[in-house]
Amino acid sequence: MTRTARYAHDVSIATPRAAAPRAATLRDITREAVSARIAAVAVDLFATRGFDQVTVEQIAAAVGISARSFHRYFASKEDAVIGDPARLGQIACVAFAARPAGEAVWTSLHRSFEAGLAQTADDKHGKRIMRLLNSTASLRARCLEKHLLWARLLTPLVAARLDGEHALLRAQTLVHASLACFDVALAAWADDDETASVGELLGRSFAALSPMTGQ
Repeated sequence: MTRTARYAHDVSIATPRAAAPRAATLRDITREAVSARIAAVAVDLFATRGFDQVTVEQIAAAVGISARSFHRYFASKEDAVIGDPARLGQIACVAFAARPAGEAVWTSLHRSFEAGLAQTADDKHGKRIMRLLNSTASLRARCLEKHLLWARLLTPLVAARLDGEHALLRAQTLVHASLACFDVALAAWADDDETASVGELLGRSFAALSPMTGQ
């Protein structure tokens, strides 16, 4: 078994497979609404008082729930900002797997991250979240964990599309470069003076590296 094949086997459990979508139940919809409410209140408090100065108990009180109820929706206050990184990574993987086999891998990665952006709030609230992520050390650390997870999910899919030697190393390079493009686009978009959409900025970011990817 080649190194690339072993790598793909190691992450096969984490890699999403196509499945028929399950209709959302009333419980699902209610849980999503409560999660969104908690996250919105948390972000407002963090932006006003500072992330480190706000406790889970204060967030819960502002929402009108107990701290115990808060933890039914989020393991930590960081998670109220970050959300579910595994879900977004799986969305990107499913989008990549659905791209045409003959398409340039760099283009497929671009379109995959566009699919992930569809889950991101393209508004002032979304910009506030990004500014929190960029200015808070513990949130930046969680973002790094998210990137490592996404890279672990995407790399074997990319390696399978590459011909020639050193496919795994090349795949890892392309995936981490695409994550950098994703970050740069979001950071630029978070500026209040930026008028371009996050999708436009993502396109510019990917285009800047396109000549160097050989794709």
